[in-house]
Amino acid sequence: MNIDTMRKVDVLAGVPLCFCITLLLKTMHWVKRPVRKAPRNVLLIELSEMGSAILADPAMEKLKKELGAHLHFVIFKKNKPSLDLLKTVPAENIFCIRENSFLTLTIDAVKFLFWARRKDIDTVIDLELFSRFTGLLTALCGATNRVGFHPFYNEGLYRGDFLTHKVAYNPYLHIAKDFMALAYAVTDSNGEFPYSKRFIDDVEVVLKKVEISPEAIARVRRVVRGCFSNLGDTAKLILVNPNASDLLPQRRWPIGYYAELIRKILKKWENAFILIAGSPEEREEASVLAASIESDRCRSLAGKILFLDLPALYSVSSFMISNDSGPAHFAALTDMPTYVFFGPETPKLYGSLGNTTPIYANLACSPCVSAANHRKSPCKDNVCLKIITPEKVLEIIQKEFETP
Repeated sequence: MNIDTMRKVDVLAGVPLCFCITLLLKTMHWVKRPVRKAPRNVLLIELSEMGSAILADPAMEKLKKELGAHLHFVIFKKNKPSLDLLKTVPAENIFCIRENSFLTLTIDAVKFLFWARRKDIDTVIDLELFSRFTGLLTALCGATNRVGFHPFYNEGLYRGDFLTHKVAYNPYLHIAKDFMALAYAVTDSNGEFPYSKRFIDDVEVVLKKVEISPEAIARVRRVVRGCFSNLGDTAKLILVNPNASDLLPQRRWPIGYYAELIRKILKKWENAFILIAGSPEEREEASVLAASIESDRCRSLAGKILFLDLPALYSVSSFMISNDSGPAHFAALTDMPTYVFFGPETPKLYGSLGNTTPIYANLACSPCVSAANHRKSPCKDNVCLKIITPEKVLEIIQKEFETP
């Protein structure tokens, strides 16, 4: 299903279902009060964003460290590789939902309810920002501890009332800290209301770095050498990621700007070598961009690197220029610098937790997407990104060529 269809289903089917399930659960709990279990088998739900699975990792590590929790995760099938990078959740504890059609979505949702009971899930944390679908999964998975963001007196985005631990979503806090607030709600024993009444320090949301094997680095180097016949010892390998997910196409910096920036980089620095990154599905777009540059120092890498080898690619690259999308968050698992464009969203809330420099015009209309509008913007002309010129970006990345 496309994104707009999923949003419509979430509203048209989600609202009445949330209302009915709320009445059902409240009636059942009135008849027989449920016995709360201590958090042991903890399930996290984050379906739609690969980057968010990375940003939630510090919260998951906290649950493992403080509770000794056995972590489980449910995610859309296409986004599972982000969890494979982290390895925080065992593969056998990850349930994937197919979203390619309403039928497969429904079938997998029903299967999930049986899977959750086989895993004896006692605690569920809904990481999504007011999705009714994940709210229903939270309500029906059998957990006695149900944790998530609750709107309280905020209007709109109704999704029932079945959370046992209601956390106040803070739209002024980085999302990684909001996720940490959910984890604090699970570990709290004082019965706060609303959760979580505590300061979350920056050091609490520092990402761990992934271990990169010599074999992975060797594989990546072979692919890179296959792209360039003239790659010298002083070369600076630059990754360019011009893609963004279909969830929010307004996040894309204009492709023509990318082409102009690449030409300027190659002209100004003779030791610059550029690889256009992308998934196998993005191979055609990346190839067209690389061909338009007409330089033997610019090649397409889309679809040529295994997803699990991305950290190795980042470790042998000098830096990356990227739209606000998954790769910017994957790179945070390494020390590689990244330069990331923001416009419809703000780096204050969704910036990478790695060595990142946000490129952000900070217009009056920006950011234009939030939890309150289901992350759907009416904007058809992303001036917030178009106003960022290739010349400006060239100035920002200048420092990468001032050091050997």
